[in-house]
Amino acid sequence: MTQHLLRDLDILTKKLLALGELVESLISDAIEALVERKPELAKQVLASDDEVDRLEVEIEEDCLKILALHQPVAKDLRYLVAALKVNNDLERMGDLASNIADRAKYLSRKPALGEDLDLRDMAIKVHAMVRDVLKSVVDRDTKLAESVLKADDEIDEIHAEMYKNVVQITKHEPKKMKRALHFLSASRYLERIADLATNIAEDLIFMVTGVVVRHRMEPIPEFEEPNEE
Repeated sequence: MTQHLLRDLDILTKKLLALGELVESLISDAIEALVERKPELAKQVLASDDEVDRLEVEIEEDCLKILALHQPVAKDLRYLVAALKVNNDLERMGDLASNIADRAKYLSRKPALGEDLDLRDMAIKVHAMVRDVLKSVVDRDTKLAESVLKADDEIDEIHAEMYKNVVQITKHEPKKMKRALHFLSASRYLERIADLATNIAEDLIFMVTGVVVRHRMEPIPEFEEPNEE
């Protein structure tokens, strides 16, 4: 690896981690705005979306420039392919954080829907998935990434239960329909963030091992980073 390529990859990594930190912060704030009913915090999340978009474009341009100038192979090429995917997924997470903030603004002005429609537990679990998958990227930790993949099924189950609860409320209390649909949208956005966290986990595993785990049924093989001499 040339010094120029090493330098450019290091700059790229720092930008990608900065984007990850920003997006995690926005998701955390959007969740707090939603469950604690804080419309002003929701507005702050919405105001930060442009910065996410700016960083996403900058990182994509850096990846393409490195590909064109250095024509990397093997591990470095895998890293760039994965970085492009992670970059895109982080930007989409940022958009979903803004969507949650939008719902938080509306729901904070209305009476709560009741105990059966409470996103606190789901939100905590989704935020933990985001935190863990970003840590797995920083540490190149495939085991932690695998734990994120396993956590996604529970989020899907919670969202399905929320859907059933919304159907029941709208059936018996139609006046609450608009609020319930905003709530269901927030649940769906959280579920999509969890899906994107699993995408990033899969990309991290590919980055480190070269194994494509999407749609894979058998266990992921053990991998040890080879010594570079």
